[in-house]
Amino acid sequence: MNSILTESIPTTNRLNDDALDLIFRNARTHGAWLPKPVPIEILREAYEVARMGPTSANASPARFVFLTTPEAKERLKPTLAPLNVEKTMAAPVTVIVAWDTEFYEKLPKLVPHRDARSYFVGNEKLTEETGFRNSSLQGAYFIIAARALGLDCGPMSGFDPGKLNAEFFPDGKWKANFICNLGYGDTSKLYPRNPRLEFEEAARVI
Repeated sequence: MNSILTESIPTTNRLNDDALDLIFRNARTHGAWLPKPVPIEILREAYEVARMGPTSANASPARFVFLTTPEAKERLKPTLAPLNVEKTMAAPVTVIVAWDTEFYEKLPKLVPHRDARSYFVGNEKLTEETGFRNSSLQGAYFIIAARALGLDCGPMSGFDPGKLNAEFFPDGKWKANFICNLGYGDTSKLYPRNPRLEFEEAARVI
């Protein structure tokens, strides 16, 4: 970062560069994994951190299914795109980030001061838009939390959602958004990092 710009930014409540490097600048999407288990306690802690991120109407529609055993991975395997099979089978944990199509039933608990449930009951379009968008946000919060706790992540969308939903969510209540491998990445297997768009290419200040 430009030192002149850095000096002009207030530092109150600001993460230091080491933390930003860990979560974003040096973090990578991993596809190869060290044979090191991930404690369930870390998965729980990552969720506890991620759940504090904001969602529309505090809807919190994301649901997380952690696949930690070979048997669970075998159930997932037929749903994966061919290029995602090997790295997913090798990952210590794969989490299915899903969303609850009836998330609004939790709103009396999550928004006790008003009847937010009534916004969604019978409104399929708003329910789907809110559920998918905000579960995407929550999945991203989870990745950030996992990285902050020392895990590496490999998010992907290369799977057959129809097959996955039929296998893991046959009642149709939850629906998969994306999947993410979790563990401790083998940095020796990383490819050079791909470019990112510059601020001027991706942003407008109006």
